[in-house]
Amino acid sequence: QVQLVESGGGLVQDGGSLRLSCAASGVAFSRYAMAWFKQAPGKEREFVAAVNWHGDSTHYVDSVKGRFTISKDNAKNTVYLQMNSLKPEDTAVYYCAAGSSFGGVTTFPDYWGQGTQVTVSS
Repeated sequence: QVQLVESGGGLVQDGGSLRLSCAASGVAFSRYAMAWFKQAPGKEREFVAAVNWHGDSTHYVDSVKGRFTISKDNAKNTVYLQMNSLKPEDTAVYYCAAGSSFGGVTTFPDYWGQGTQVTVSS
């Protein structure tokens, strides 16, 4: 059974930082691309960042480039999202996702986590 468990969300002030973690089990983690998505109230879930299976290629939505960094530790079966210079518009539930291809994980992941709330106060 595949499980993706997110942690690290919380309340932070405008300009602050958070690091999200997603621990994976039940999946050959080193063979999967990983991604983060977000869903704000009343909005559809949207792609934020992705990393390939090896961890050496990344892709970001334009709104987070230069502020967020995704990384993958295959030895720990964990993917991270370092979020700096946070803005109120970053407020959302953040979901971890896994996919069998780098391109596919950005649109139709194979597995999803349950999400972690990130709230940025102004």
